[in-house]
Amino acid sequence: MKVRYYGAGLPYLAELNLTGRLIVIEGTDGVGRSTQTGLIKTWLEAQGHAVSDTGLNRSPLTQPGLDEAKRGHTLGHNTLSLFYATDFADRLENQIIPALKAGFFVLSDRYFFSSCARDVVRGADPTWIRKVYGFALVPDLIFYLTVDMDNLIPRVLSGRGFNYWESGMDLGLADNLFDSFVQYQVRLMQQLEQMSVEYGFIPIDANRPIQAIQDDLRAEIEKRLLCDFSKEPCPALPASLGS
Repeated sequence: MKVRYYGAGLPYLAELNLTGRLIVIEGTDGVGRSTQTGLIKTWLEAQGHAVSDTGLNRSPLTQPGLDEAKRGHTLGHNTLSLFYATDFADRLENQIIPALKAGFFVLSDRYFFSSCARDVVRGADPTWIRKVYGFALVPDLIFYLTVDMDNLIPRVLSGRGFNYWESGMDLGLADNLFDSFVQYQVRLMQQLEQMSVEYGFIPIDANRPIQAIQDDLRAEIEKRLLCDFSKEPCPALPASLGS
């Protein structure tokens, strides 16, 4: 697969031929991305595929500093944006690209799209922040898990609950976690909806049970990637997903 970037890319890696596949799962906080990513990983590995997974703020180079900065609330919005971009760049160069070069399926629980959405909500210029991530590889598939707020809130409450950053408390939207969470997540969803059109996300209704969501994700991966990857005939799709 000829490498493609969203902008200038990484010039010293311009001639790469990547034999792996990059799959991204996007969605707002608490929508179930991590659960679905883990299930896809297990499913692909059961079929004999090598799989690597990654996600936001997992770079060993930047994660300790990012965590410390967020605990102390010491960085301005633009500085924090560039900190996250550094985290993404390190993971891209040292985790994602090597795995793709080795023929792995790489599953990314969020990509730079969520970082862009967060940054724009916090006042970043949309054009500027997209140019910052011009070094990003174009994924093979980008899934967007969509959810209604009425379904999202009970999931968050039954899970880890509301936290400062996922509620956007740094923006002063409300004086309590609940109301701030709702306002902040609505703004994130609006940005992701715009990016869905811009970047060709595949929407998946995440208001349903976990297995129903997983079935749709697997069907799309089989239809769009696995047949080409294995050079075998495409399997029949469930009737609900057929054309």
